[in-house]
Amino acid sequence: SPRIGVSLVSVVSETGDLKKMTDNAVFSQNKVLTIDTMNPNVKNVEYAVRGPIVQRAVQIEKELREGMKKPFTEVIKANIGDAHAMGQQPITFFRQVLALCSYPELLKDNMFPEDAKSRARRILQACGGSSLGAYSASQGIDCVRQDVARYIERRDGGVPCDPDNVYLTSGASDGIVTMLKLLVCGEGASKTGVMISIPQYPLYSAALAELGAVQVNYYLNEEKCWSMDLSELERSLAEARKHCNPKVLCIINPGNPTGQVQSRQCIEDVIRFAAKEHLFLMADEVYQDNVYAEGCQFHSFKKVLFELGPQYSNTVELVSFHSTSKCYMGECGFRGGYMEVINMDPEVKAQLIKLVSVRLCPAVPGQALMDMVVNSPQPGEPSYTTFMKERTATLSLLAEKAKLTEEMLNTVPGITCNPVQGAMYSFPNISLPQKAIKEAKALGQAPDMFYCMKMLEETGICLVPGSGFGQKDGTYHFRMTILPPTDKLKLLLAKVKEFHQKFTRQYS
Repeated sequence: SPRIGVSLVSVVSETGDLKKMTDNAVFSQNKVLTIDTMNPNVKNVEYAVRGPIVQRAVQIEKELREGMKKPFTEVIKANIGDAHAMGQQPITFFRQVLALCSYPELLKDNMFPEDAKSRARRILQACGGSSLGAYSASQGIDCVRQDVARYIERRDGGVPCDPDNVYLTSGASDGIVTMLKLLVCGEGASKTGVMISIPQYPLYSAALAELGAVQVNYYLNEEKCWSMDLSELERSLAEARKHCNPKVLCIINPGNPTGQVQSRQCIEDVIRFAAKEHLFLMADEVYQDNVYAEGCQFHSFKKVLFELGPQYSNTVELVSFHSTSKCYMGECGFRGGYMEVINMDPEVKAQLIKLVSVRLCPAVPGQALMDMVVNSPQPGEPSYTTFMKERTATLSLLAEKAKLTEEMLNTVPGITCNPVQGAMYSFPNISLPQKAIKEAKALGQAPDMFYCMKMLEETGICLVPGSGFGQKDGTYHFRMTILPPTDKLKLLLAKVKEFHQKFTRQYS
């Protein structure tokens, strides 16, 4: 009978699955490295920006290429701050210098301006064998570190910067992880706690999980445009001291994923708090040129620290980070960056130099690019006009798109978006019907993950759920980059509006 046929198929299928599981178990027994014997900390690592939704987006792109019919023709990836992948054009001067450094024969070519050639020659003279392919000193090329120090001094209105305190890195991420390696120690109640903002950039939670450190959450105030709240820092610290040894405070300014720019007063309060509570400050300042909102201004933690006077500038331990990946550059793939350490114990500094020497050196093309960022064309040089035109156009367009994103999202009933004051993202609050929340939980998914996955399958738009960054219980968000070209961004926002209204009707 048909029912017997179905039962037999089930038995055969289950037998086949059982045999597969048995074979896999036997196969794993012969391996030195298995899921049970691997580093357990690695299994705790999660990185939402390239998580399950992004993996599914890649599969959908493959299905579209293979001719599978979908209700859309392309996947729009608004999940990551990858400017050039979204169509932002490279700065001409940067690419000219990199081309000259990569293929020095081009120095004979008259098509390149003299200021690009002079910078390329200076970088090549500092490289072993005059080649970008040689290892550099572990701390980075000496003349590049000197240029970084001069840039920091100009940015901070003359506050001195010692090149010996500057370490070139493979993107800011490399520097952040390196510093956390130095800071994390202890077991049980003495284990290092690291205070991170919620919502946070998942690099921090991932690095802390890998290092076995204690993640200490402090919540940004969504009602006040994601500002930092001193009483919340105090609450978080007091709670953490009951079970670990919190000694690090991390700040992202301008904010990722929340797009806020912290006020000078807020930065002063944080520095005083760190001094009082004896905390090591880590300031992630990779979006320092991405400030759009009227009345907002970027203040570096170092500048404010020194303006508070010797009581703070001689004692508070601070490391700040910058990168070639964001701002107007968007050169993510070159992995260029730096960190500056302030008031670091000389013996620890020796250990830091040892630690960075183990990975030999940061990528040398990334170091060369970092030099272009901190030693860009000056008035009177041949490339200055074009450079300023391109830089201004890129940042102006980002400011327009930040405003557009905020305004269009706030027209959608059930979506509330704070002003995108800086950085490259909006992080709107979304109201989800109880029926949808219940269904998501039945599937073992966070409700905003369920929402974003549905949006991807129905519209081709790839966003990151707020649960991947952390959020207050009972609230739901998504992170969306403002980087797509304006016409595509408008289309994306219109699709988000249409989807949200349909989703709300479906689950109400």
